[in-house]
Amino acid sequence: MSKIRQYSCIFFRINLIILLTVTNTLIFGQNGISKIDTLNNVELDTLRKEPLLLDKVKRHANGYIKINQKEKKIYMYDGAELYYQDVELKSGIIVLDYKKNEVSAGRIIDSLGNLSQAPFFKQGSDEVYPDSLRFNFKTKKAIIWNSRSDQEGMNVKASATKKQNDSVYYLKNAKITTALDVDNPEYYIRVRTAKFVPQKKMIAGLSNLYIADVPTPIFLPFAYFPMSKKRETGFIFPTIGENFNRGYFIQNGGYYFVINDNLDLAMLGDYYTNGSYGFRIENNYNKRYKFRGNFSFRYENLINGERGLPGYNKSTIFNLRWSHSKDSKSNPNSRFSSSVNLGTSSYFRESLNQINTTNFLNNTLSSSISYSRTFPKYPSVNLSLSATHSQNTRTKSVNMTLPSLTASMERIYPFVKRNAVKKGIFQNINFQYSMRGDNRINSDDETISQKGLFYGAKSGIQHNIPISTNFKIAKHFNFSLGGNYSEVWTNQTIRKFDYDLLSESIPAQDTINGFDRFSKYNYSASVGTTLYGVFNFNKQNRLQSIRHVLNANVSYSNQPGFEKYYDEYIIDAFGNTRTYSRFDGGLYGTPGNRKSSSVGITLRNTVEAKVKDDEKNDDEDFKKIKILNNLNFTTNYNIVADSLNWSPVRMSTVVPLFDNKLSLNIGATFDPYALNEEKNRKINKFSINNNGPLFRMTSANMNWGYNFSSKNNKNKERNQQSNIPGMNIKKGLDEDRNSLIKPPELEDKKEEKSTKSDLYITEIPWTLNLRHSLTYLNNFQQREISNNSIMASANVGLTPKWNINISSGYDFKNKGITYTNLGINRDLDSWEMNISWTPFGYRESWYFFIGVKSGLLRDLKYDKRREPDKRL
Repeated sequence: MSKIRQYSCIFFRINLIILLTVTNTLIFGQNGISKIDTLNNVELDTLRKEPLLLDKVKRHANGYIKINQKEKKIYMYDGAELYYQDVELKSGIIVLDYKKNEVSAGRIIDSLGNLSQAPFFKQGSDEVYPDSLRFNFKTKKAIIWNSRSDQEGMNVKASATKKQNDSVYYLKNAKITTALDVDNPEYYIRVRTAKFVPQKKMIAGLSNLYIADVPTPIFLPFAYFPMSKKRETGFIFPTIGENFNRGYFIQNGGYYFVINDNLDLAMLGDYYTNGSYGFRIENNYNKRYKFRGNFSFRYENLINGERGLPGYNKSTIFNLRWSHSKDSKSNPNSRFSSSVNLGTSSYFRESLNQINTTNFLNNTLSSSISYSRTFPKYPSVNLSLSATHSQNTRTKSVNMTLPSLTASMERIYPFVKRNAVKKGIFQNINFQYSMRGDNRINSDDETISQKGLFYGAKSGIQHNIPISTNFKIAKHFNFSLGGNYSEVWTNQTIRKFDYDLLSESIPAQDTINGFDRFSKYNYSASVGTTLYGVFNFNKQNRLQSIRHVLNANVSYSNQPGFEKYYDEYIIDAFGNTRTYSRFDGGLYGTPGNRKSSSVGITLRNTVEAKVKDDEKNDDEDFKKIKILNNLNFTTNYNIVADSLNWSPVRMSTVVPLFDNKLSLNIGATFDPYALNEEKNRKINKFSINNNGPLFRMTSANMNWGYNFSSKNNKNKERNQQSNIPGMNIKKGLDEDRNSLIKPPELEDKKEEKSTKSDLYITEIPWTLNLRHSLTYLNNFQQREISNNSIMASANVGLTPKWNINISSGYDFKNKGITYTNLGINRDLDSWEMNISWTPFGYRESWYFFIGVKSGLLRDLKYDKRREPDKRL
């Protein structure tokens, strides 16, 4: 027994040693370091590198804020707000799980049992109005329900949205619209699935158009929606239609290039099934603080009729436009600008493109390109180089100046220091210098196309030096004295030949090329004064006084005759002669061969009344009423003329009526001389001495315009508000996910709409504009009304969304109705409908359009037109 106990003790000791050895190895390892301590250190290090919260948390709630340490969550209820990193979140309820770095938000039920306080989520520049959402701060991923967002006017609502990262979202069952109310839009494009990149694009799968929640048969297997703030290179969808004479067509389709931030280019084309075609090149450029402008070239090849049949013909038309302006900040002393509009005279009348329809009444094409530079040192000098063009599309005449050079020097006062006060006749003596050189072309379309642009051009240079002074006499009379020296240089003169007895005709004049010049001068004087007359009435009367202001001016001018520039030539076999100047037909005229000396008289009258203001019950409050505004009389007396010394008296005035709402412009010409009874020609005998009136009215004109309108016709501003595309809120926090909560802006808009009806109004706004013109001629006792026409345009707002406008007129002289157009406009919120109808005349046509207002979906439209018959 003792041995058994001894062996048992030895076995126990051996097992204990083995157990201690194994335990020591497990706990301390081979190096004697505790593994438990190592694990603890690793865990502490991990906690130090990745804390639970990565940034400071700002929070607020009207109800309560509850922190659950066990769940590591923060609960915020009623008016909850959370600001963490770059995220701003407002909602009825917010739950922040700071262990998972995740936040959830949703709506709450108010006292009436309705869901309220929908979340507002903002990250950077992206804003979202969802019903509920769940967002992870670490991965930046989110799940959103019923999100509403806006991307550059494109409103998007998706039943479910998954935020993959900051730049990619995946949408399910989304509505895309430009309507203001994305929850109840007038129309939308339903997208089953889509990939969405904020501020850039959306790529969708099967899509179709819904109008008033009713699906239409318009389907697309896939769709691409651009949503970029920047311009993008891409195709421009054309307009498709039908023309009665040229068949089916496509117009204004092409490609748009964004070359860089300062330059773009659009290439567009038209094609008709009868073979007619056209193309356009349009370009815009802009250099900030430097310059900006645009360029366009339009060309059309038109085919009329059928090949091989009578009436078949071809024609080509074109139009070129260029506009450029220089920023004055770039260089105040240097300026460059252009406004070019030239092309074939028949372009706007014959063009088939829709964009030119409204320009058919334009009868004049004009262009101007100019560069000027100022040298500011005293005396300052201004140089200008320009080119101008004027073209009448009716007569096809073309007038061009290619180029024109002008130079001018500022006024110099030689007898007084610069910027000093000038008194007296000598100190006010001043002179200037100006120079102008032109190369002018007066031609027509046909001559230019056959003989070249510069055929028949005339060129020359003109110098002018005016000298003047002014002073006062007796404080009330303003005197002025002046003279002008002018010299003309030319490179072309003429020579005429005597009558040829053999051919019994005058030979054609000869053109002499080479430098030549002539000079001329004149001088003038004038005196003027102002007289005032006031007529006062009884202070108890409404009319208190009348004031008459008379400005009288008498001028004298004299120019000697320059006979040295004139020659004679024989005009017939009897030896009769005629004088001519070798400078006849020159660019700046010819020097006069007869002395001229004349006196001019001008009277300017203004009559005003001072009356009590009925709107104010104060005896000291008055208002001025103009009775006659600028009643002017002008005439001239020729001192050296043998007969008919007096020129006709010209009268003009403006009569303001109806509190200055209507201005009656009246003008007339009165001749003091009589007419002979046989040929109705003017004779050197006063009309009053020939049993006639003191003055014989030879012409008169009158025109007026008045605008009638309803009292409350004011343009009402409608605030267009938009939503922002994005994400929706966490599923599970909403008790009713089908309930749609709108952003505060939309709720306010609905309340505003509830107070006013969009279908009718109690007061109908309207405007009526009338214009009348009348011209009377009686030069030779014809007593003729040469022009008598009235123009009218009206606009009536039947409802806030229905508008009708009409413009027409009547020509009493020709007894016919002028160009008439009727327009109807219907505001369909996100859509608009327009009808334009010209019922008669050579522009008889109609046009119908219905489409989306927003330029983002401008190709979502339908239009139909009947173009005017060009043969008329």
